[in-house]
Amino acid sequence: ASQVLDPVIDYFGGIELTYGFCSPELGKHIKARVAPKLDQHASYEVNSKGNLICERRGAACDFIVQDEDMFEVAQWISENLEFDRIYVYEKDRPIHVSIGPENSKSVYHMELKESGRRVPKVFKF
Repeated sequence: ASQVLDPVIDYFGGIELTYGFCSPELGKHIKARVAPKLDQHASYEVNSKGNLICERRGAACDFIVQDEDMFEVAQWISENLEFDRIYVYEKDRPIHVSIGPENSKSVYHMELKESGRRVPKVFKF
């Protein structure tokens, strides 16, 4: 919150948080488009064997700033904040932002294919 959400709120105003921390128990109830081993929503949680759910560590959330182009919000984040990954869908859909030890500052557009699947493509502003 202090590394991404608070600065975004200070600059753009309020946000709508659409997805945040996801424990293994909550993850059992979410069936579509969830990748707990990759998406950092599990943060530093461990599975029943004591292994990290997501080896990337860090933490992630998805949010939208109403009445803003989310590509512009992602660009502002990429130019002003430390982060690991940003996934942008469309200008009017929530973005996914993660922080983590890699701090890769990678931005991807989740491109919609004719098949209906989304494929991450490196995005440059």
